[in-house]
Amino acid sequence: MLQLFPTAGDQPIDVRAAVAAESRPGRDGRPWLYTNMIASADGGTAVDGLSGQLGGPGDKTVFAALRSVADAILVGAATVREERYRPPNQSDEIVAERRERGQAPHPRLAIVTRSLDLDLELPLFDDPKNRPLILTASSAPPERKAALDERAEVLEVGEDGVEPSAALAALAERGVATVLSEGGPSLNGQLIAAGLVDEWNLSLSPRLLGGDSRRAAVGHLPGGPPEAMGLSRVWTDDDFLFCRWVRDDAVAGD
Repeated sequence: MLQLFPTAGDQPIDVRAAVAAESRPGRDGRPWLYTNMIASADGGTAVDGLSGQLGGPGDKTVFAALRSVADAILVGAATVREERYRPPNQSDEIVAERRERGQAPHPRLAIVTRSLDLDLELPLFDDPKNRPLILTASSAPPERKAALDERAEVLEVGEDGVEPSAALAALAERGVATVLSEGGPSLNGQLIAAGLVDEWNLSLSPRLLGGDSRRAAVGHLPGGPPEAMGLSRVWTDDDFLFCRWVRDDAVAGD
């Protein structure tokens, strides 16, 4: 992995150390929210519904590094089902680094779902010491809430749907300072529409998909100018590009 911007270098980067050194301050009493998505060179995000065929070793390294600094990983239920999510447990080395930073040993998985349509046999429910958070609406089916209450912590953060600002506030109440959104595109679109994305990480894969694969964020946006982002850094590995943008009004400190 080499750096192309802000200054080009010819020495390999320690990706995990570099990500940990990036500033992610709290924002107006809520956690710093950052994303991580992968897209093909022509903007597609999935092959047959999954992102795995777009990635490579470098992408896995960046993915792991971004997870290693998160207090919580925010993800939509559809992505959880499609990608067969597991508890986001970290290696002993990363656990030691997190403890030195004052973080919990492992990030908390926070799943956004209005319908509570989650199979209790999914591997994400396998670790009783790292129970996922379920972010849902007060109108969600009560029988599904009761079933999930036995395997997770269920939070109501909206009436007819999950309200993104309320979801982040609930996470902040639980000591969460950094939230990593792994999508999918619909969740990312909601976060952008609510003006909550502080940092956008996008891995660009040297692949062309064509077809009708969705972009990294979709959904209706309110009127007004597009959100302004500043380019923070660009890395490259094996023809992939790994880009980080930060909101213009955020204090990046990089």
